[in-house]
Amino acid sequence: MSLLGRIFADDEDFGKKSDDRKPKKPNILPSWSTRTTASSAPAYRRKSVLYALIACIVLYFFFLNIPEPTNPPTKRPQYIKPSPHAPQNPNQPKAIPETPTQKPPRPEKPSEAEQHYYDGPIKFYNLAVSLRGIAWLRGQIEYNRNVLFVASNLRSASELIPIACEMASWEKADVHFALMGRDDLEMDEMKTLNGVDEWCNVNWHDARPDFSFWSSDFRMEVSVSAALGHIQTFMHPQVVITDDAGREDGFFTKAIRAKAFEMGKTVIELPKDSSENLMWITRLDSASLAAWHNTYVDILIHAPPDSSGSLLRLLKSIEAADYFGHRRPHLTIELPADIDPPTWAYLKQLTWPPLDWSGAPHASQVTLRHRVPRTSDGPEEATLRHVESFYPTRPAHSHVLVLSPQVELSPLYFHFLMYHLLEYKHSQTTSQFPQMQSLMGLSLELPYMHLNDTTGFSPPTAVGKSKDDDTKSSPAFLWQAPNSNAALYFGDKWIEFHSFLTSRIARDPTKQPGRRKSISEIYPAWLEYLQELMRARGYTLLYPNFASSSTSSNRNTIATLHYELYHPPEEFSNPKSTSKTDAPMPTLDPKTETLTADPNAHHPKHKESKPLTSNLNSLLPPRSAGNFIQDPSELPLLSHEGNEIDLSILEDSAYAFAGEFRRQVGLCPASYSPTVAPMKANDLFCDPDADVSNPDEPVVQDGDVLRQSEFEAHLNRQGGVKGDEKAGEESSGEGSGKNTEGPGKGKGKGKGKDMDEKEADQKDKAKVGKEDKGSRREDEKAIKNTNANAEKTKEEKGGGRDGKEDGSKKAETTTTEITEEKPR
Repeated sequence: MSLLGRIFADDEDFGKKSDDRKPKKPNILPSWSTRTTASSAPAYRRKSVLYALIACIVLYFFFLNIPEPTNPPTKRPQYIKPSPHAPQNPNQPKAIPETPTQKPPRPEKPSEAEQHYYDGPIKFYNLAVSLRGIAWLRGQIEYNRNVLFVASNLRSASELIPIACEMASWEKADVHFALMGRDDLEMDEMKTLNGVDEWCNVNWHDARPDFSFWSSDFRMEVSVSAALGHIQTFMHPQVVITDDAGREDGFFTKAIRAKAFEMGKTVIELPKDSSENLMWITRLDSASLAAWHNTYVDILIHAPPDSSGSLLRLLKSIEAADYFGHRRPHLTIELPADIDPPTWAYLKQLTWPPLDWSGAPHASQVTLRHRVPRTSDGPEEATLRHVESFYPTRPAHSHVLVLSPQVELSPLYFHFLMYHLLEYKHSQTTSQFPQMQSLMGLSLELPYMHLNDTTGFSPPTAVGKSKDDDTKSSPAFLWQAPNSNAALYFGDKWIEFHSFLTSRIARDPTKQPGRRKSISEIYPAWLEYLQELMRARGYTLLYPNFASSSTSSNRNTIATLHYELYHPPEEFSNPKSTSKTDAPMPTLDPKTETLTADPNAHHPKHKESKPLTSNLNSLLPPRSAGNFIQDPSELPLLSHEGNEIDLSILEDSAYAFAGEFRRQVGLCPASYSPTVAPMKANDLFCDPDADVSNPDEPVVQDGDVLRQSEFEAHLNRQGGVKGDEKAGEESSGEGSGKNTEGPGKGKGKGKGKDMDEKEADQKDKAKVGKEDKGSRREDEKAIKNTNANAEKTKEEKGGGRDGKEDGSKKAETTTTEITEEKPR
């Protein structure tokens, strides 16, 4: 029978069968059956299927409409007790709160872009751990060695990480790198992708907030500002270095600039390709980098007449130079009385600095000074006109770059200036050396001739190297010689030069002995005065010596001189010469004389060098080289004559020259004790109206002579009284000695002696009174004679040496007479 037949049975199935007629056996088992009836099983199964179907539907709709939680679930931090035998490492604590990685809840109406919408509370889960690990770097001190690199994305990080690792390898600063952006890549993965290994001694900081990938721009801007504030509290970085603003995120650049300005920190935004062209910043310490924006350079150009070609070439080289985002220097051009049309046409179109592509307001940094025509300018007038063209506003930070029109600058000249300015002027360690204290400026030119223009010049070699080995030449040296072609002078030294010229040119030439001129007239006249100041103070200039890789005759220089358009200085351009009609006719005898040619005279004395085009860092000495200069004390030092000397000899020669200069030019007596003041040169000069005929005799005023005579008279009176008292003591001693003769004689003679002593005392008192009256009269006569001599000396003051010597002799005679008459 089928299953359906069993479930739905009809009446026929319930009829009697043949087996029902069989006899029944007795029931031994209990009267119940284990077999279920056919009608109860189908009903039970139908209800079970129905209940299961209803339960599935209810569960489906329950899970479909389950509500989401209002707050994102956070994982409870785990605190694991460290083992007492485990090593203690403060940089890597055992248990830290984990950063949430799941997506935050999205509001119904997002305020930002669809992907960056989260504006919830800001938490830094990883920053506290790294800041705690740098406590040994003494970041709580305001001035330290900390330098901070920050980036907002992985692209900027790839540009900054090589620079940070290279700076850390020089060990001049404690380098830190912080990541503040939306990228959710782990710090270890980022270091692995950029090839960072254990040799990169950089401190890493993860300054990203929670849910950084989904955070809005406003939340990220707030987090960047807050993270930099926390870093300032625990690190106090001296400078913050970022990538170019065009490659960083907008919220990051805005927050870094605002927060750094609030904290008073320097922000350096490195331009594109800085990992190749600006690797020299890795050699600087934190103090040098902090003065990055505090350096101001003014360019001063003196254009002689008919020099349009050379002047335009110089201006074009200045415009084409690389300034790596730094402010352009101010440009001052001294134009001649007659301006060439090409020069005027170029200056009318000159826009300096160039216009900013962002549309920022433009301020011109060009100053033109046009001279009024004059008949002739002497060396003094030309010197004053040139030096007065610049005066620094900030003596410690404003400097002047003096350029000659015949110079062509290298595109990397500003790199050279900034590196050496920051290294030798603002460095925390280098600037403290005595050689740097006497450094007056930087020369961009390596000359081929001495200042006398007659002797050739060869740069010195490194310490301990031979001159034949050109590869071991020193990259720089100190020379006590000024430069007028291309040199930068520090602001404080230029102010001292102003003070020196104020008194130097005001000296009466008739009172000064003839001084030998040591600088050729192919150089301007102000160079002679500057060398006098350098010799008196012991100042030097730093000269570069970048030898070429091929030959030493072809040098890489920062400034190249072109002599095909050379013009002599105006103060020396009109020498006295005879007219053509008065000039004698040269004689030549063809039979006895032969015209010749000198091959040595064909070669110019001043050779043109090749301008520097490669990056500056490739020319600086590497760390592993044997000629690496670790401190300025190893720089070769040359005297004004070009002889290699040491610092002690330079100081001794400066002291001797200053003493001679004070007597000959400053009109100072030999007994004059100068007091040197900073940025002043008044100690080198004395009163020009003073009598310097006898330098060994101090200058005494009329009132001083009168007071001196009165004081001497008073001393003479005191000396006379003391003499009488001494005589009385001697007489009393004799009387006492006589009283010791005998006991019998002593009494009688003692009384007589006492009477005699009383009478002698009365006579002595009377005598002293008379002598006092006489001495007073003599004192009055001496004072009258002294006054008369003083008036006579005052009248004969302009009469020269003889009158003053006579007056001094009379005063000495009067004083001698008083002194000889007084003692008893």
